[in-house]
Amino acid sequence: MLTYVFKALGDPTRRRILELLRDRDLTPTEILRELNVTQPTLSHHLDILKRANLVTSEREGQFIRYSLNMGVLEMALKYIMGFLTRREDGK
Repeated sequence: MLTYVFKALGDPTRRRILELLRDRDLTPTEILRELNVTQPTLSHHLDILKRANLVTSEREGQFIRYSLNMGVLEMALKYIMGFLTRREDGK
């Protein structure tokens, strides 16, 4: 699972989407207002983020609202911190 997370985080547009979702849940239309991408490109990026479990989606009537999944980001951070801790300990 972490492989998908780190691959998803490797793209600057996807990182920007996560930054936007950090503050509040958004619809694709709201995300598009902040990015210089087409709707199909945004859908592609959101699909990758969903497959990595970095975002979740919920239908609200005719709209879909996307949310940041902090649990997965925390798991990735713990993984990286494990490397840093071992390095600092000299192991």
